[in-house]
Amino acid sequence: MVTDTSIGPASVAADPAHGGRWTSLRLAGREWLWRRDDPARDRVRPGDPFVDVGGLEECIPTVRGNPDHGDAWTRPWNAPADDDAVVDCGEFVLRRRLRAVGEAVLADYQLSAQPGFRFVWAAHALLDLSIGAHVELAAGLSVRLYPESADLLADWPLGAPFVESQWPAPFGVPLAEFGPDDGTAIGASVLDVDAVTVVDGNHRLHMSLRADPELPRSVALWRNLGGFPADDPYRSIGVEPMLGRVFDLASAEADDAVTVPDSGVVEWRLQLTGVVG
Repeated sequence: MVTDTSIGPASVAADPAHGGRWTSLRLAGREWLWRRDDPARDRVRPGDPFVDVGGLEECIPTVRGNPDHGDAWTRPWNAPADDDAVVDCGEFVLRRRLRAVGEAVLADYQLSAQPGFRFVWAAHALLDLSIGAHVELAAGLSVRLYPESADLLADWPLGAPFVESQWPAPFGVPLAEFGPDDGTAIGASVLDVDAVTVVDGNHRLHMSLRADPELPRSVALWRNLGGFPADDPYRSIGVEPMLGRVFDLASAEADDAVTVPDSGVVEWRLQLTGVVG
């Protein structure tokens, strides 16, 4: 079953039967989500390697590592109402209310788990963007680059899970720009920021998080300009608001991941708004 909810000019659709993936995001009169076909997605089970079919995936309790892209995308979600869905991943339960309100799409989340449970979450949004689209973030923000970027650096520290530099061109890489295919793939997280704007021609997509100010947050970027996967590369662009500051939960320091408080509940909201002109 695919659920769809729309009010006014904005609309959003998701597929609770196949991992809760967002399958459509229409704002400012256009579709923002990129997609690709792979029949293997219909057969995945918890613990399977990630099968990329685009859209927006809920990556939790990790993005990379074990399990690959988290534990929610491989499980069927229960959808008791058109705009509500819930997934039980054993160690945690994630509830999501997804709705279009006027010019915006809102996603409200509630995670329930034992106090002390740690996680990161990313709205793994793969976007359908033109060559020349770019991201707007404040200059000087700290950026973590991950190992697939190693070939672009003169010297990658042996065994390092990431290296740090500054936005918008860490180590000289123009990370904000999505130019023509050049055979590279870069994963990065821009630290301690909870809003980002994507500009594509005369369209702008604003993405923002609202959560307890004590929670760590960042914006992840996946800039694959035909460099991944090695055996059959394709182009894909991800702009991903996150709770947490690192892709792999296993490498997270104390302030890099969310720790569930004594209440056993963490709540947050993702808001997306489109603008023309």
